[in-house]
Amino acid sequence: MSAVSLAVPRSRINPLPFYVMLFCLIWSASFVAGKIGVTDCPPLIFLAVRFLIAGTLILGIAVLRGDSWNLSRRDVMVFAVLGLANNALYLGLGYIGLHTISAGLGALIVSANPVFTSVLAAVFLGEQMSWRKVIGLLLGVAGVAVIVAHRISVGSDSSIGIAFSVGALVSIVAGTILFKVLAPKGSLWIGNGVQNLSGGLALVPFAYLFADVSEIVPSGRLFAALAFLVLLGSILGYLLWFHMLTVFGATAASAWHFVMPPLGMLFGWMILGEHVATRDLLGIIPVALGVYLVTRPAKSTVTLKSPTTEGAHT
Repeated sequence: MSAVSLAVPRSRINPLPFYVMLFCLIWSASFVAGKIGVTDCPPLIFLAVRFLIAGTLILGIAVLRGDSWNLSRRDVMVFAVLGLANNALYLGLGYIGLHTISAGLGALIVSANPVFTSVLAAVFLGEQMSWRKVIGLLLGVAGVAVIVAHRISVGSDSSIGIAFSVGALVSIVAGTILFKVLAPKGSLWIGNGVQNLSGGLALVPFAYLFADVSEIVPSGRLFAALAFLVLLGSILGYLLWFHMLTVFGATAASAWHFVMPPLGMLFGWMILGEHVATRDLLGIIPVALGVYLVTRPAKSTVTLKSPTTEGAHT
């Protein structure tokens, strides 16, 4: 009697929903890991070490696997620029902000990414803008503003830390648009390594000038946070992010940042014991409605396409 195979045909398995779910969990948990890291180590030192280790690991693995270097000089320059926007500026400003604000609020501010990205995508990428998207943008901004204003009024979060986090938001939006506009070719794996090394090298002189090594407090949680952010945040997280940008496009991919506030607040409450006020939870409602209006497709049906970009390794 011949054996009956119960395996599902490979062509019928769509791993994209799993990739999205994994990205959301990693990205939101990274705010908590980052908060732990900057508590025991100056942010600039912590980030420079994180990026340099991640970039070295990625390119080292590529050499061990015998991967061919298929990035042109232009592609290398593009990923280097993305390293400045996505790593050095986005996380550099964000981690400085985490010194004086909660991980949950940091995640909330960055969750405004979709609405701002959609506006820039309409200008630079030709994506359609409608009154529905404009209303969604205003609702998203209003929801974030309500929570930020409340946090400042009760003194639970620093206005300076919030300003740095807003700068981080601007950087990640710029990085998203640049990736789509410049459209680098070749391996996203090697490109991510170049991005990490670029971000790390850019931060080294600033860490040398403005950070003090004596402020580092060696601890198990510090090394655990660093390991999490290197392996999952910098390597797997950004690889998934680039993959989603390739498959979904700028507006739809960035919309998944909306799930960061509830997950970020949940992880902050579970791991760090951060306080979550009812007003914070209510403020998420207009943000959710705004992101829905901005990112809802014009047609009633949406087809999830499989990636076709050459060299997109996830």
